Amino acid sequence: MATSFYSRSSVLYQRMVRTMPSKFELFGATTLSDKKQLDFGSDTDKNLHRFILDRLPKNNTALADSAHHHFAVLGKMLRAKMALHAARTLKIDTTAAMHWAVAVEVLHNASLIHDDVCDDDRFRRGRPSVWSKYGRNMALTLGDWLVALAFELAAEAGQRSQTPLLVKILAQHMATTSAGEAAEFALQSAPQWERYVEIAADKTAPLLTAPLEGVAAMALQLNETSSIAAYFRSLGTAYQIANDIMNFRALDSAEDQGSDLARRAPNAVVVLYRQALTAERIAAFDAWYIARSNADIETYHQDILKSDAMAMSAHEMQKILAKTDSAAQALPSGLLEAILPVQSLLEQACLKSVAPTNC
Repeated sequence: MATSFYSRSSVLYQRMVRTMPSKFELFGATTLSDKKQLDFGSDTDKNLHRFILDRLPKNNTALADSAHHHFAVLGKMLRAKMALHAARTLKIDTTAAMHWAVAVEVLHNASLIHDDVCDDDRFRRGRPSVWSKYGRNMALTLGDWLVALAFELAAEAGQRSQTPLLVKILAQHMATTSAGEAAEFALQSAPQWERYVEIAADKTAPLLTAPLEGVAAMALQLNETSSIAAYFRSLGTAYQIANDIMNFRALDSAEDQGSDLARRAPNAVVVLYRQALTAERIAAFDAWYIARSNADIETYHQDILKSDAMAMSAHEMQKILAKTDSAAQALPSGLLEAILPVQSLLEQACLKSVAPTNC
């Protein structure tokens, strides 16, 4: 089904891929070895994993079991690695940096556990999600416990580095992320594009911004926080659009292709599909969307795949990625170098979303 979309929009698609700005060229990193060097390697993964496991409950309880189940397999640990790399570049105390890196990573994982409950996602990193294995109540409780752990770690990092502001930084970014989630849940119909972008940025950008903002605070470079926020607000939005495209191309972790449509979750592809309809068809789509009925869902799903909505989403993603160029120029060299790992992985996700399925 996704292949038919590709063949239908192949010219636009190929142009998107060819003209997608290369951030490695922008930042002066041109080789794979550059990326690997910035990715720290397996020792960092092991150290981060060991640190997290050491802070989890050790008693024989359901809370401990669920925590160790979730952290048995880690993700990319992108946020933690970004914080550690920035701290090393700016010569921040390594112990303080580790506590801050893990604080942000643990808070991110708390949000994932809560998200899985809200989205009914039964799998996380190829294994049963916490709620599907231990129940919704235990998943919510574990997520809350991890939020508390994240703030404890942030306080320890602040004490070690004499930067008590770290706790406030984490709280502010958690508040923005939560507000973005609440705005999503409050939606009754597919939002207008501007509203979609606002929600996507609020949900995705804060926990990408926090790692560097905390390190900047420890390095007494607080004047750089606005440029960091601007950069990641653009990049985080582009990343969310990429995930939305992949949801309709069955390239994400969702069990079903186009599952966002069934859940009525804000999705760039759906928003732009609706936007291109006639007034009469918009009214019919909105009535169906608000009713939350699964009747005709396959009809709408196929119509979206046959439309240019994914190509339009890719175009909007490309435009937003272009905005990151100017935002990056405002970052100091030390912080600019620190964003290379996350830039690499998020750019790869964006390019994957528009690549032909047979690549």
